[in-house]
Amino acid sequence: MTSSTVVTIAVDAMGGDHAPDVVLEGVAHAVVADPALRVLLVGPEEVVRPFTEAHERVEAVIATEVIGMEEHAAAAVRSKKDSSIVVGCRLVKDGEAQGFFSLGSTGATMTAATLVMGRIPGVLRPAIATVIPTTGAPCVLLDVGANADCKPEHLVQFAVMGAAYARTALGVESPRVALLNIGEEASKGSILAQEAYVQMAARVPGFIGNIEGRELPAGGADVVVTDGFTGNVALKLMEGMSRQLLGEFKRALTASVASKVAAAVLRPSLDGLRDKLDPDVHGAAPLLGVQGLALIGHGSSGARAVTSALRVGAVAVRGGLVQRVTDSLGSMGA
Repeated sequence: MTSSTVVTIAVDAMGGDHAPDVVLEGVAHAVVADPALRVLLVGPEEVVRPFTEAHERVEAVIATEVIGMEEHAAAAVRSKKDSSIVVGCRLVKDGEAQGFFSLGSTGATMTAATLVMGRIPGVLRPAIATVIPTTGAPCVLLDVGANADCKPEHLVQFAVMGAAYARTALGVESPRVALLNIGEEASKGSILAQEAYVQMAARVPGFIGNIEGRELPAGGADVVVTDGFTGNVALKLMEGMSRQLLGEFKRALTASVASKVAAAVLRPSLDGLRDKLDPDVHGAAPLLGVQGLALIGHGSSGARAVTSALRVGAVAVRGGLVQRVTDSLGSMGA
């Protein structure tokens, strides 16, 4: 598919801490930025109808229920069949949309995507993949929260799915795949890491061995694999450190007249650094392993993240991400 191929993404208007305002603002920017993007805006009629009437290529899909962030994910998905999350996933299942995006409950979005869209045949556990900044090109990290407890064979599948995402989203033809561990040697780490190393070395194309946490920001690999507990901690640590460092830079460059003069000179470079470290640049993380594109955003995200998520979704659809994951798993006999 080309950049002119029409892509339809269903969007949860009621997801996130600042919904629906930031969602609507982000959607408005996204359809302007991509003339071939079509959005199905899912939510209460009083929210979505007025917006869709004022914006081209945005259509209203009415959902009468909303799943709250505090609700039990599986129970809410099963009981609230007309929630914006469940309806959005159903639009993908029925072929009316090619992807679904929500800033709402991560657990509910994962559950609905898995139950409604279904798993790709052979997938043991779907995994959340995210793109993280490094010194060089960005890197795909997974799992970052879907599976706190894993088996070695899960990590093998994560590696294959992550490589497919790196090829689709980052344009890396032959991704270098690494296992996140506490040392480079094959014998290091937990039993899970040691057994996963053996299986990945035998079955995963492009596997380069273990990578330590300190090497993540240096760009030592194109795809880094770990369990969801470790991945989520690593991701949030990196995001927190990025915010902290940028805040310290800002305070240092506004502490005196001389530093403010220096800041004016450095501003173009600092703006570039801020954009590189800003998680809103990518906007959302796909849930890999389901039969459809499911994009999960952070609940505290702003409008920029929504716009970015829809751009990422369009790239994934046009690049055939779901089919690439399916084919990659099939080639390894999943």
